Amino acid sequence: MKNINNLIKMLVLCGGLFFASCETTELDLTQNPNALSPDQADPDFYLNDMQIQWAYLVESFGNTAGALSRIDYMNGRDYANAYSPSSFDGRWSQAYQTIMYDIRQMNAIADEAGLVHHKAIGQVIEAHILMILVDFFGDIPYTEALQGADNLNPAADSGASVYASALGLLDAAIANFNADASAEPALDMYYGGDWAAWIKAANTMKMKAYMTTRLVDGAAVGAFNAIVASGNYISTNADDLQFQWGTNEVQPDSRHPRYRSSYTATGGGSYMSNSLMDYMRGGFDGGYSIGAGQFYADPRIMVYYHRQTNPTPGIAGAPADEEVLECGLQNPPLHYAGYIFCANPQGWWGRDHGNDNGIPPDGFLRTLAGVYPAGGKLDDWSYGGQTNGDGFGGNGITPMMLASWTDFMIGELELVAGNEPAAKTAMFNGMEKSMDKVMNFKPRTDRFDLIMDFYFGGLAFVTTQFYNRISAEWDAAADKMDVLGWQYFVAQYGNGLDAYNFYRRTGHPTNLQPNIEPNPGGFIRSFYYPASHANTNVNINQKDGVTQQVFWDTNPGSPGFPVSN
Repeated sequence: MKNINNLIKMLVLCGGLFFASCETTELDLTQNPNALSPDQADPDFYLNDMQIQWAYLVESFGNTAGALSRIDYMNGRDYANAYSPSSFDGRWSQAYQTIMYDIRQMNAIADEAGLVHHKAIGQVIEAHILMILVDFFGDIPYTEALQGADNLNPAADSGASVYASALGLLDAAIANFNADASAEPALDMYYGGDWAAWIKAANTMKMKAYMTTRLVDGAAVGAFNAIVASGNYISTNADDLQFQWGTNEVQPDSRHPRYRSSYTATGGGSYMSNSLMDYMRGGFDGGYSIGAGQFYADPRIMVYYHRQTNPTPGIAGAPADEEVLECGLQNPPLHYAGYIFCANPQGWWGRDHGNDNGIPPDGFLRTLAGVYPAGGKLDDWSYGGQTNGDGFGGNGITPMMLASWTDFMIGELELVAGNEPAAKTAMFNGMEKSMDKVMNFKPRTDRFDLIMDFYFGGLAFVTTQFYNRISAEWDAAADKMDVLGWQYFVAQYGNGLDAYNFYRRTGHPTNLQPNIEPNPGGFIRSFYYPASHANTNVNINQKDGVTQQVFWDTNPGSPGFPVSN
């Protein structure tokens, strides 16, 4: 993986990179103002641009998916209005008019010059984007898209046909990675020119597609298992597909987006999910007791999050402070019986699912994004707020496909087949890979290791105790998909795309924190089309709600499914 700071400086100086604007860019524009012009047509510039834009797009969609699955915080009590059609204008434009447009332009050069590895990377990126768009919106334009003035109103293709096209792109990418290229890309930001690693990634993307469509495709499970049997997929952390962010603050800002929203001049700018933090701390009063020498929490909580203060006002007997945490003085709503409400003890201070209250002066008090994946501060019990540049300066990653995730997919199929011992083994394989990746993502502080050693018997002991607790939960669980689902969601922190799909596909975990609104309406099974698309394309009709199911989601409708709305 390359240093993104030097990369972006080089691209800007060369005049070859323009980031996608947050403003609306219509799908039917005949010329994209963010795209490279013909006189700048260099396949490496196109490839560099699309690799970076892909990371931004996955970050954005992954955050939204994570919010719905409680990995991240969702601001919106009413599902129908939590995300407006205009919420997706920029992302739709970025997918079509920036990334896929660049791919078309690059392919024209690559085909003529024999640049098969340039083309193969673009095919993997396009396949992934197509699956994301279908998962979010259902039927989307594809075969008629990006034709400029020849077709200003592209019709939508069925989601099933777009998925089939994505699988075809992945097969073509594998063939191209196996072929000899006339010249190699100047910069492969993901695998540094390791084409065998890219083939593993493409096969893992196929596994993702087969898993997602297993309810509607009788051949999907067999195709998934065939790839597993081949061993040619992302199966170790060294194979992980991820994007590396930098530490530049300006011109351009190359830091991880989660870092940018947490480490600001005014403190934290986003809230963490109370639901995930509650699960990770084990549901105990705080997650640990230094005096008693007991650590109940998942150790990854110390790396995912950075607490700025301890205790949390009004929680677990701490003095309340109405100015910064008003709900610390309130009783939970009746439908929150048994769920975390308002905030977690000992400074794990986030927000409940759907809480859309105003923002109090808590920027230097609320929990921040930590080391993984954002490149922030390690939680080593030092507290004391934050300053811009703290921790690892935003030098984090965006995970695209991880080895731990493939183990959870394998575990899901084993559980569906009724093989509980094999499912448990696969789940623990995923947990261990995630634990290893997260706890060794960046160097730990001496203070962290000293406290772990002195009070709790050391990180290795704490980790073993955690595994023992989850093993006991699995053995006692009436519905083991809940346990597997929760651990899958923890491992997906940083990119909730597959968590959102898992939740719609299985209905698990059934014990996620509900929306703070007792009657939030039907859960979002697909989103409204972006306003810039639906309002300008005569062949597209806007949806009348968010409960319309995508082609692979054949479960009961909303409300009522998933169980935790």
